Amino acid sequence: MTIEHLIAFNLALFAALASPGPALLVSIKTTLTTGRNAGMAIGCGLGLMAALWTLTALLGLEVVFELFPWAYVIVKTAGAIYLIYIACSMWKHARDQAESIEQPARHAFRQGIMINLLNPKSVLFAAAVLVVIFPSDMTTGQSVFVMLNHLFVEIVFYCGMALGMSTKAVSAAYLRAKVYIDRVSAGVLGLLGMKLLISR
Repeated sequence: MTIEHLIAFNLALFAALASPGPALLVSIKTTLTTGRNAGMAIGCGLGLMAALWTLTALLGLEVVFELFPWAYVIVKTAGAIYLIYIACSMWKHARDQAESIEQPARHAFRQGIMINLLNPKSVLFAAAVLVVIFPSDMTTGQSVFVMLNHLFVEIVFYCGMALGMSTKAVSAAYLRAKVYIDRVSAGVLGLLGMKLLISR
């Protein structure tokens, strides 16, 4: 493994983080509605689970899913149901009055872990990227280093986003357009959940 491999991986990771998906949408929603600390906490939860998926991909977990398709189906179905549940809750409360009030960060951290834990496509995506970028003869130490690098990049990304989006101007703009933003986000999350549910 060389520094070029690591740079290529980090570029691919940043592109994946910035693309619209459940993790990004929920982290933005959490930051805007419950404050900077909760936004950073959910980012840490998302990052920790994503990094662990990367480590399991490096250690060959995707082979387990290939050998036991039912395990993949169970995790995928649970993840889809969880996303649909979040979407329904977001839609239901879209018209509720909201204020930017701090909430216990531990709840957001657990939610971040659950979102990426129940998304088995994370490990398949990680495996695909890792196979293309990294050599096949990596040691266990190098695999752990890649996992820690992944965790660092995710935490920097989500914490930076939480800091930027928790400003008064951004929060005020969200509160003014809350019903529309929540309904669009709920629709996207619901569609992602349905796609995950029916996809093979």
